[in-house]
Amino acid sequence: MNTLAITPARRDIQVISLVGFAHGLSHFYALALPLLFVFIKDDWGVSFTALGLVVTAFYLTSGVCQTLAGFATDRFGGPRMLYVGIGLFAAAYLLMGVAPNYATLVACAVIAGAGNSVFHPADFAILNSAVDPKRLGYAFSAHGLTGNLGWMLAPATMGFLASHFGWHGALTGAGLIAVAALLFLILQRDLLAPAQRPETHAAKTAPAPGAGVLLSAPVLMCFGFFILLASGIVGIQTFGAATLTTSFHFSREMALATLTAFLTGGAVGIAFGGWAASRTERHERLAAFGMAASCLLLVLVASSVLPPIGVAVALTLAGFLSGITQPSRDMLIRKAAPKGSTGKVYGFVYSGLDAGSALAPFLFGTLLDHGRGDLAVLAVAILWGLAMFTIVSVKQRKPA
Repeated sequence: MNTLAITPARRDIQVISLVGFAHGLSHFYALALPLLFVFIKDDWGVSFTALGLVVTAFYLTSGVCQTLAGFATDRFGGPRMLYVGIGLFAAAYLLMGVAPNYATLVACAVIAGAGNSVFHPADFAILNSAVDPKRLGYAFSAHGLTGNLGWMLAPATMGFLASHFGWHGALTGAGLIAVAALLFLILQRDLLAPAQRPETHAAKTAPAPGAGVLLSAPVLMCFGFFILLASGIVGIQTFGAATLTTSFHFSREMALATLTAFLTGGAVGIAFGGWAASRTERHERLAAFGMAASCLLLVLVASSVLPPIGVAVALTLAGFLSGITQPSRDMLIRKAAPKGSTGKVYGFVYSGLDAGSALAPFLFGTLLDHGRGDLAVLAVAILWGLAMFTIVSVKQRKPA
């Protein structure tokens, strides 16, 4: 029986919830291992620099594999690739739990990075094929929010497991959670299948575009947007507290509270952006507005004319306004992806997040080493200003 014909709204909510659950897992597992570094360092006597290379191995593998995962998603379908990703997380964390040395931990991080690479192309392929287009704005908003929720749950979960079972037991427990999640999603596989709609047959009869679609102007602009966006986000998330304490004379507690407010503002902005994206077709305008307003606030912060409370408020609003853009940017990527190429396009453009995350620390670290936290904030504004122009240009050329 066609469940879409009976309760389409309920089915869409269930699909969005399942994909959001999977996306939350990907964020959870990206953070679960680093949270235990302090325990691993004390046990094995390795440096934080060496442990940082474990994270580098994770994101480097994820970035390299993400476009390949997109091609595989178009070939084998989003649900199957989602199972592969969670399965790789399960294998990686179960192996980490019994890892005898540092080299094994690095190898496991590579496996986990390969698992992480499938989520964006698989998630968006499922959402675009199984959710009614009129509810996609809400779907993309929920997708972003559940990712943040995964980050939020990781510290409490891993801390609880580590305090009761040690860091080896915590990693094993994380692996078992992935096993349980995989079994749960497999049992819900009928909901993750593409919805049967009138246009489905026509879409299947058209040949899927090849790799050349990744070199089209709209797709390249989306890729550039993600590099610039991620560079700015990493600058704030990684070096924001240090910038506020060294250059803006915040106490450590106020700096952390301000950074938390920025991230919370972003989450609220994502929720509002999903509502707004569902009520307009001019997603490039909504995204450009959010980025432009964020840039102006960051320039104001960088000018050092605001008192500390003004800086905190401005950064919180900047987080909110940048969050508004997220559902609209995902709608723009959907418009830039020709039929049959959703997986490869989302995989390619989202690999820009990994690229930006890898490149940005060198820039911001250098600025802070020279005591120029004001220029670090200004650099974020410039990067996001450039991102605004890339997202606007996506509308300049309609995809084939």
